[in-house]
Amino acid sequence: MVDTHCHLDAERFDADRDEVLARAFDAGVAGLVIPGVSPDSWEPLLRWPGRDARVQVALGIHPQALPELPPGEDDRHLRQMESLLTRGAACAVGECGLDGPSVERGASMERQAAVLEQHLALAVLHDLPVLLHCYKAHDVLLPLLQRVPLPRRGLVLHSYSGGAGLVAAYARLGCWFSFAGPVTWEKARKPLEALRQVPMDRLLAETDAPDQAPVPHRGGRCEPMHLQAVLEGMARGLGLSAREVAARTGDNARAVFGDVFRVR
Repeated sequence: MVDTHCHLDAERFDADRDEVLARAFDAGVAGLVIPGVSPDSWEPLLRWPGRDARVQVALGIHPQALPELPPGEDDRHLRQMESLLTRGAACAVGECGLDGPSVERGASMERQAAVLEQHLALAVLHDLPVLLHCYKAHDVLLPLLQRVPLPRRGLVLHSYSGGAGLVAAYARLGCWFSFAGPVTWEKARKPLEALRQVPMDRLLAETDAPDQAPVPHRGGRCEPMHLQAVLEGMARGLGLSAREVAARTGDNARAVFGDVFRVR
């Protein structure tokens, strides 16, 4: 099992981060990806893979972080990220993307799109995949992706929210589709409908810890060890065994991120 998106650097893990990791590995998680969300997170994250290769990281500016960052600093932050990516310690670019509610918080969609385009350009330059956030902004994201150069390694639509109707269009662009706890939630409909439209060779799994905890942990802090529950929910939705979905999503994760999660 590979958790392709979890925020293990979040403050909610400060008290027991090592124990959380140990529980994940004991539960069969072979590797996980921690995406950076703001410039102050990048340097600490880059030290992590050197301590444990099962923990890989990405560098990005989350659209929800933009309201807290001065617009005049965007170019400087992106130059800093480009410099850090040359170290080769990051397995992806992101988390980046578009967020509809952040417009009301002060990050215009035009600014979000401009910052995202620069993330995509950096991914092309460094031959890395991209971890994409998109919430209530698919009407902007899809046309943007259709008109700009995209990285050869592809795009991961994290906690996919675009619905079944957009799967084919995103798949044609080389996107991967990652699903999290909502596939297990009571009365879940939209994520399961989308899940069933995704080609099996484009399917990924994640926890998005500490958020989006799956049943039976919903309402509490999500952990990477809960990936098994996410996979079980995906398996029920697809009519497959959890073991088969775990194997397929693990293989797909290794295809996205290269050999960093090779089976040992």
